[in-house]
Amino acid sequence: MKNIFIVLLSFVIILLSFTDIHAQDKTTKGDKIKMHRYLVERTFPKGLNIPLNKVGSDLCLTVVSNNAEDQVTWIHSYVTMDKKKTFCIYDAPSPEAIRKSAKSNGLPVDNITEVSVLDPYFYK
Repeated sequence: MKNIFIVLLSFVIILLSFTDIHAQDKTTKGDKIKMHRYLVERTFPKGLNIPLNKVGSDLCLTVVSNNAEDQVTWIHSYVTMDKKKTFCIYDAPSPEAIRKSAKSNGLPVDNITEVSVLDPYFYK
């Protein structure tokens, strides 16, 4: 049983060595587009105010729809307790695509950093 586990673990490690952890391929209409993961920092001097009702839901869905036009995907965001800063995770072909989407959504962009995922559970 221990030998099977070691063989499977070795196989997974070999597979991971051939995987690009910085990006994923996304196929659109037969064309390959290289997607990257980004951390987008935003400042809202008056605070971010998204109502917790249908209006807020519709607002977020509009952002998602506008992003799709630029092949940008909003994964999730972290909001500071004072609601003046957000740290958002996006998949996109480039920082320029994120800036274009942000502009169409009326959202500020302070900084865009390309990132990759580090998951502590990989090591278990």
